[in-house]
Amino acid sequence: MSSVLINGNEIGKVIRNNLQTRIEDLKKQGVVPGLAVVLVGDNAASKTYVTNKQKTCESLGMHSRLLSFTSSLSQEELMTTIHDLNTDESIHGILVQLPLPKHFDESLILSAISPDKDVDGFHPNNVGKMLLGQETFLPCTPFGVMKLLEHSGIEIAGKHAVVVGRSNIVGKPMGQLLLQKDATVTYAHSKTPDLGSITRQADILVVAVGIAKLIQAEHIKDGAIVIDVGMNRDENNKLCGDVDFASVSQKASFITPVPGGVGPMTITMLMENTIQSAENKLRQDK
Repeated sequence: MSSVLINGNEIGKVIRNNLQTRIEDLKKQGVVPGLAVVLVGDNAASKTYVTNKQKTCESLGMHSRLLSFTSSLSQEELMTTIHDLNTDESIHGILVQLPLPKHFDESLILSAISPDKDVDGFHPNNVGKMLLGQETFLPCTPFGVMKLLEHSGIEIAGKHAVVVGRSNIVGKPMGQLLLQKDATVTYAHSKTPDLGSITRQADILVVAVGIAKLIQAEHIKDGAIVIDVGMNRDENNKLCGDVDFASVSQKASFITPVPGGVGPMTITMLMENTIQSAENKLRQDK
């Protein structure tokens, strides 16, 4: 059998068309959704992500601001920058690009962003609300995965979902969002013995560990739905995921490619959160 490809580029485009309508509506009421991205240091991957975020903002007609600093920036200076953005009326979303240089306390920095402008969904207040199933900004990558499943007509309730990875950015929130849709959820990670014995139980397998081609065909059961969040380089310096696409796509019922799967959805959901923030502010101001 051959898998149905879950195309993040196409699904992202459908969602962005819907966002365009909401942006036009906001503009009619005098509001232009604004996203500020703070970049510290010269991490090449971070620079690429930031450029893509800016391009998407501009293509949607949103206001985009990049604040770029060298890695010599002090923690105090970064905190001051965030405070200024928190009080800036033209900015609805603040994103501090991770990873930060080593001398920063990431949790302190993320906690300094106003929860109302935390469009990455990393502030402890928003993480707590997500855990309780309350309305809040959801972390963009897990949010994007949920949209991919929804747009592909995949029923989650009653399925056994296995999440490989336990980061605060993807793994942990991913499991919670699947749980809220009535999946039975198992977490696996680098310390899980005999990983294959766990992943072979998955109806829905989400892999987010950052190890190129970790998951092979023998690690999944026939007909599994496989979501690959990884972004790595293979031995030929070609982009690849955490899943060996060539072998696994012969056995899975649905699969996301890398690139063109989860990646485009992460940026789309960042836009969604920023527009939501602008709509929230407009409601408060009325």
